Amino acid sequence: MKRKASDPVRRETLKKVLVRIGRYKGLVILSLLMAAAVVALTLYVPVLTGDAIDCVLGRNDVDFAGLMRILIRIGISVALIAALQWGMSALNNRITYRTVRDLRNDAFRKIGTLPLSYLDRHTTGEITSRVTTDVEQFADGLLIGFTQLFTGVLTILGTLGFMLAVNPAITLVVVLITPVSLLVASFIAKRTYEMFRLRSETRGQQTSLIDEMIAGQNVVQAFGQEERTQSRFDEINARLQKYSLRAIFFSSITNPSTRFVNSLVYAGVAITGALIAATGGAGAITVGQLTMFLSYANQYTKPFNEISGVVTELQNALACAARIFELLEQPSETPDETDAVALENVRGKVEIHDVCFSYRPNQRLIEHLHLAANPGQRIAIVGPTGCGKTTLINLLMRFYDVTSGRITVDGVPIRKATRKSLRGSYGMVLQETWLRSGTIRENITMGRPDATDAEVIAAAKASHAHSFIKRLPNGYDTYISEDGGSLSQGQKQLLCIARVMLCLPPMLILDEATSSIDTRTELKVQEAFARLMEGRTSFVVAHRLSTIRTADCILVMRDGQIVEQGRHEELLEKGGFYAMLYHSQYAAAQ
Repeated sequence: MKRKASDPVRRETLKKVLVRIGRYKGLVILSLLMAAAVVALTLYVPVLTGDAIDCVLGRNDVDFAGLMRILIRIGISVALIAALQWGMSALNNRITYRTVRDLRNDAFRKIGTLPLSYLDRHTTGEITSRVTTDVEQFADGLLIGFTQLFTGVLTILGTLGFMLAVNPAITLVVVLITPVSLLVASFIAKRTYEMFRLRSETRGQQTSLIDEMIAGQNVVQAFGQEERTQSRFDEINARLQKYSLRAIFFSSITNPSTRFVNSLVYAGVAITGALIAATGGAGAITVGQLTMFLSYANQYTKPFNEISGVVTELQNALACAARIFELLEQPSETPDETDAVALENVRGKVEIHDVCFSYRPNQRLIEHLHLAANPGQRIAIVGPTGCGKTTLINLLMRFYDVTSGRITVDGVPIRKATRKSLRGSYGMVLQETWLRSGTIRENITMGRPDATDAEVIAAAKASHAHSFIKRLPNGYDTYISEDGGSLSQGQKQLLCIARVMLCLPPMLILDEATSSIDTRTELKVQEAFARLMEGRTSFVVAHRLSTIRTADCILVMRDGQIVEQGRHEELLEKGGFYAMLYHSQYAAAQ
């Protein structure tokens, strides 16, 4: 049942691959013409060889002049074949790697448009495997296909034509045995595709696990999970070995099977041709023609070996291509509406009107949420883990769209605003820092690439990052690797804060922005944030309630609902859920 189900997928994938290749139609046609020329010249050489043999009429009876002319023609033909094959190889490389380049570009561009929900459901390693390993495997199969499939098919058709012209009876023997080779190749191809597909999926899981373990190796060792992690890896590795061995087994029996059939063809031609040559009479052939026929039989059967090998490689390529196209065909973020406006001169009035949202239809999270934040207000969001604080931030930034209700900025529904202008209106510092490979300066200026050195230094001083940056080997030009390299978590967070302070957006989102900073530095950064938040609407997610005492409004969330709302002193006087949270933290600190 699995093989039957995979057939439509394989055919659909093949169509998509051909459409991709069709973008370079001119190069493909030129490659086909070169392949046709190579085949024609390759088939012409046995004719010349047969004529050369027939020039040896008997002992002491050799047509040396005619033989020399034929040998010159053979030499020229072989030289042309070599030149054309080189040109065809160069063209095929260009077609293949341009197609692969387009696929990688499209895949990387697609990742940038995928909704956050897709990235939440799939691991980084699994997506990386599709863009790197699967594309590479696809390129290998496609290149072999171009190199051998074109010439193989043309060689089969050309040799049949030549053989029919010389002797139809012997050609009939070849044609009758040929379907056996095709049946063998087809039988094996159906089984190899499924194995290659499973191998690609398992390889993606393995890449994901390796990526996950390298990123969190210190946590794995701290909790003594080395053996458990090794067991997970061994289990995936064992499955990968099983699928790989099965795929390789089926693909490896293709060549011996087709070679056996090809030997039958060669033997049939040799016996039939020898009998016709020996009996003489009508339709008889010369020794030179028989030699030519045997050469054609060999050339005719050789492509079946090559094509059968190509078919197995193409099964792997198609299995990998199917995973790539699956990524490319994922629905992107809902595009901006045609009449969407760009938010300009944002004052920062944010209103949430009767918003409902859930990640899964049968699992309710936020229901009938109302909120009004006036320009310049500091809104603190507190509550236990899983109550919906980060979800609310995702809705404000429109990483997720609300299920019902609406959110407005300065009276404009965010669905009617472009995402770029909406997100550009917020400055965000998250608990989980993110830095890219590059210099310290490049990381700080990510939001403002045109910032001057003086502005960069001022932002770094405001975030208290300037002192440690000066101590780095090359200061602001120090190169850091992915995710900050050797920088401490606190230093990385200071750089993220400097990045926001450089942009000076009209609204701020701070999600535990100082969680990784020491207490002394945190007090200084809080002072800098206080200056930064002046006149800006700010949403501050906090677990340490002592850090949000001065907020204009504190939203207390529980199970997706705002259960309390007010200033710090007012909420303490109520003696409700906030007071319980605050006093529990205070008691724990004491």
